Amino acid sequence: MFDITEEKIDPNALREQLTQAANCGAFTCFEGWVRNHNDGKSVDYLIYTTYPELAHTQGNAVIEQAKQQFKIENAVCVHRVGRLDIGDMAVWVGVTAGHRDAAFAACRFIIDTIKAEVPIWKQEFYSDAGNQAAWLANPEAL
Repeated sequence: MFDITEEKIDPNALREQLTQAANCGAFTCFEGWVRNHNDGKSVDYLIYTTYPELAHTQGNAVIEQAKQQFKIENAVCVHRVGRLDIGDMAVWVGVTAGHRDAAFAACRFIIDTIKAEVPIWKQEFYSDAGNQAAWLANPEAL
């Protein structure tokens, strides 16, 4: 399942949703947070935007591809949109599997592929540049 939200991401609820399978011996997750700098510039906050319909379709396709490619039981990815402040969680990926190798590999695949292929754009607002913004778009996602 792939989802987009404007609300704060609750990793405990997402973990609970995934870890109910008795046949799984492994769970791994990735959390991406807003940091206070990029390319030597101080960042005040970010704004993420998306094309929701396409993002849901592509995000769910990535999850399905991970299920086919790796021996995993389930996977979830949630990406936040809107204004995010320093320290806010921007993305969460969780994977359950019978064994840790598959869980780690699938989790890495999901976050890397989501960042490369799903139409979610990040606009950074800098404190040391007169609060000028820069769009950081991934050309492959366009």
